[in-house]
Amino acid sequence: MLITFRCKSYANVTMFGDIGLQMIKMMGHSGTLPGAILASDLPEALSKLTLSLAAESTAAQKNTSATGDVEDDEEEALSEQAVSLNLRAIPLIELLKSAIDAQCDVMWDTP
Repeated sequence: MLITFRCKSYANVTMFGDIGLQMIKMMGHSGTLPGAILASDLPEALSKLTLSLAAESTAAQKNTSATGDVEDDEEEALSEQAVSLNLRAIPLIELLKSAIDAQCDVMWDTP
């Protein structure tokens, strides 16, 4: 499943369903599809998303440092494959910032 985020002021952003739902929930929404955020609620949603991403990043760093006994080859293979949630969120964050500037709503659904 894919989820596409849309607003009038930015290009559509499409994510894999599990990641998209996680982002929606991080913004403080239930995860229902289709869904929307009104322009007036976007600053709060962006704030919740960035705070959740920061907390997730901190937790991931603690888990990585706690399991420091991973062999070098395995660690290298994992680091090449793993894309952090922070990196995956960048296009959505840019879309939200653009929508805030243009004062337009953000909608999401499955294509």
